[in-house]
Amino acid sequence: MTTKTGVANAGNLIMTGVLLMLLGDLLFALNDAMGKWLVASFAVGQVLVIRSVGAFIVLGPMILRQGPMALFRVEQKGLQIIRVFMATCDVALFYAAVAYLPLADVMTFYMAGPIYVAALSHFFLGEKIGWRRWLAVLIGFAGVVIALRPSTAMLSLPSLFGLAGSFAFALSLVMSRYLRSTSDTTLVTWQTIAALVTGIVLSIGHWQPAALFDWSGMLLLGVVASCAHLLITRSLKLAPASLLAPLQYTLLLWAIILGYLFFNDIPDTQIIVGAAIIVVAGLFIFHRKNLKETVPVEAVPPDGH
Repeated sequence: MTTKTGVANAGNLIMTGVLLMLLGDLLFALNDAMGKWLVASFAVGQVLVIRSVGAFIVLGPMILRQGPMALFRVEQKGLQIIRVFMATCDVALFYAAVAYLPLADVMTFYMAGPIYVAALSHFFLGEKIGWRRWLAVLIGFAGVVIALRPSTAMLSLPSLFGLAGSFAFALSLVMSRYLRSTSDTTLVTWQTIAALVTGIVLSIGHWQPAALFDWSGMLLLGVVASCAHLLITRSLKLAPASLLAPLQYTLLLWAIILGYLFFNDIPDTQIIVGAAIIVVAGLFIFHRKNLKETVPVEAVPPDGH
């Protein structure tokens, strides 16, 4: 009876983890749609500033519980700075890209993040990958090229923003894994502070007056992103990463749905084909990692937006 109870409890925890991951992904997609709506009317810097302030509504109690001085007791400060820089580039470039491109297009670039992580981890983390996963990485890159549209359009500035942002996102994940002994609160707090400072710099000369509704939307953006991060972090403590990792691709589905509902965007054939190739390649990489029992928790993007 005790064994059955233990199995049932474990099953309940895993199901809770799955539900939290799905809810977190939905909140991230909602965060991205809100960001696209806001940057259509306000400068990226201004949105970053108010979004960061909103994030501290959630982070504030966590910082107090951990102790403010713990923020300064971190390992390898040089790598911490690099991670914060990459995470800030990720957020800023995402909003810069989504201001001009459909939400599903930009999200397709970001869905390649785990594929980049697989390649980068081989060189920077010493995580050896076999020829099958290298082949999947190359196929995933091919999907990115297709989504970029192999023509002069692939060199458009917004597309390059999305591509560079997704690569910065992958680098921040690799750094997060390397610095995994640092608490989530510390990592996210410094990331948020950096986004705040960057937003202040970028908003110089571009600050615009806004209605109360718009200010509330920017604050809510930070709250939603922080809640999504916390939900996904908790889900990874309840269920195996190998089970949760593929669920991140629901972000692409939500991006298509929200893009259509709020912006009347319909993905074209190339985006759909490119996205499908990226998803299949990513799922194969996760499958091979699962077989090797080496799926890293950080293979699931906790955020960046």
